[in-house]
Amino acid sequence: MKHPWKSRDSRPLQTSLTIDFLLFNCMLLMLVLAVYLFVQKDITQVIREKMIPDPDMSVEAHTYLGELGEGPESERLLKSGGWLELLDSSKRVIQVIGEKQDDIQVYDEDTLYQGLENRSNQPYYYSITSVENDSGAEWLLLKLPRDVVKVSINNEMLVSYLNHSVFFYVFVVSGLILLLIFVYSYWVSRRIKKPLRVLNLGLNRMMEGHYNTRIALYAETEFLRIGNSFNYMANVIEKTTEEKRQAEQSKQRLMVDLSHDLKTPITSIQGYAQALIEGRVSDPERQAKYLNYIYTKSVQVTKLIQHMLDLLKLDSPDFILRVQRLELGDHLREIIADTYGEIEQKDFELQLQVPEEEVYAHYDPELFASVINNLTGNALAYNPEGTRIRVSVIPEDTDIRVEIADNGIGIPKELWSTIFDPFVRGDEARTTASGGTGLGLSIAKKNVEKMGGTLLLESRDGEATVFVIRIPK
Repeated sequence: MKHPWKSRDSRPLQTSLTIDFLLFNCMLLMLVLAVYLFVQKDITQVIREKMIPDPDMSVEAHTYLGELGEGPESERLLKSGGWLELLDSSKRVIQVIGEKQDDIQVYDEDTLYQGLENRSNQPYYYSITSVENDSGAEWLLLKLPRDVVKVSINNEMLVSYLNHSVFFYVFVVSGLILLLIFVYSYWVSRRIKKPLRVLNLGLNRMMEGHYNTRIALYAETEFLRIGNSFNYMANVIEKTTEEKRQAEQSKQRLMVDLSHDLKTPITSIQGYAQALIEGRVSDPERQAKYLNYIYTKSVQVTKLIQHMLDLLKLDSPDFILRVQRLELGDHLREIIADTYGEIEQKDFELQLQVPEEEVYAHYDPELFASVINNLTGNALAYNPEGTRIRVSVIPEDTDIRVEIADNGIGIPKELWSTIFDPFVRGDEARTTASGGTGLGLSIAKKNVEKMGGTLLLESRDGEATVFVIRIPK
């Protein structure tokens, strides 16, 4: 079943790794946010980041309402050079607690408000609160030299408000980051290992001899290319193995057929020779007849062996092919002229159709002559007298087509698929005296293919057998 999630299919590996890295950073950011929220929740009270005075002394006037110079807070204030003033409703000083360091006895509204602004350039720090008692005072004013007021941020507040030690939080954060790195590395390695595992399984199957193995990868472009190369290699190996198997079978069949075809004439030769040696044939005419049989059969054996050598020579790595770009028309006329005597002797009708203009093609002259002689020889051997043989040269766009056709008895349709295999004969008679070796058409096809061409068998109206040769221009 195909992978349900295919968003990374056919995508470059670099793109996938980049996306994975971005996802890792997002996860890391979420982890940091989660740790921050956890620490915030773990703090026992809300941390307010604001400027506060030195905790050794309060600088808020309402702190001193209950003491008025007699408590510990008042003592710290007076020791710091500060003092307290009680003001009536007119903002007149009616009582001073501590040592007053300025000469102001009555405050107007503007002066008092400016002091309460507590600017950094004013000499004293001001703080005021209302008083509710029977002393006649309505306001309590705190004044303190500005240079003794120290403002700071308590850097230890965060630590003091945490329920666990700083080491605990460092340990937790480090552990989570390591876990995230492990998950990321596993994620990335799995992305790479999964297609590699499929490739490894495919290679193991191939090593075990299962050459029909194919793999399907749902991964990035680089892995898809490797998978396609693997499948192509598997196709080539499977095809080569099948061709090798068929070649072995063909060789075995060839040896069996060759043994049979050699055994029959050799047995006949032995029988006739033995009869002559033992003197069982005293009639001179009959002796001459036996000698003629021996000669005919020996020629057949020699021809068979020669054809076998030709066939094996074509498959040999030492075979030298001499393909050249030559004029084909005149060469074909010369080949047909060499066989014209036999054509006349058997009373065959010849139609030679070669263009008057020069026709050039790439071919080996010796192999080409062997093919033409083979095809015309078959036509002469298997057809009755009076058969018409047509030899035509037809130039085409990229090829030269040469046709060897006759209107003779033809070849049975059931033999067409195997007619070019070794030891297949058109008359299906493996033991007839007129039968050839069964290797001629196989040699002819190999010769044409060696030259980069093709050899096919066809039939048309009025022509039972048409051999079509195509060779490149």
